[in-house]
Amino acid sequence: MKTGYKVCDAMTMAPITVKPSASLQEIAHVMTEHHVGAVLVKDAQLRGIITEQDIVRKAVANAHDMKKKKAQDIMEKVIHSIAPEDDIHKALLKMGEANIRHLPVISGKKMVGLLTLKDALKIQPQLFDLLLDKIELREEERKPIATPKEFEGICQLCGEYSEALSNIKSSLVCSDCKDRV
Repeated sequence: MKTGYKVCDAMTMAPITVKPSASLQEIAHVMTEHHVGAVLVKDAQLRGIITEQDIVRKAVANAHDMKKKKAQDIMEKVIHSIAPEDDIHKALLKMGEANIRHLPVISGKKMVGLLTLKDALKIQPQLFDLLLDKIELREEERKPIATPKEFEGICQLCGEYSEALSNIKSSLVCSDCKDRV
């Protein structure tokens, strides 16, 4: 499905980058200062990406020293990327398949930008449906399940239709029949 929007229409053209030798404390400061959820790790070429989740899961949760641990120690080295002329639809499919929210944009061998999930959905919000199949409900057994207190249908005692049936002792009954159960 083509949207008519290219990756270059939505990407950030000057993404925030850090050197592989940057400490995680420096990276966290940079992310906070620039209000971003990911930074690209780069020297002469793109080396990896670090997200907020990477910092929490790979460093903070393991009690690593944020001043000593470096970008190169926790960065994601497998880089999923996209070309600037590709359709936004293709980018969202890639994000969904790889379970990521950030795609470096590469033209030839040069990084020219960064496309985030938020960027893509701002330009084409109806594409959110593409991601629904990939979203898994975590800890499903711990989620509250809302059950309606009233139902619509036929009363099991009098046989009349009601928009306000109540479940009393495993029987769906209308308000007129509640007292008979």
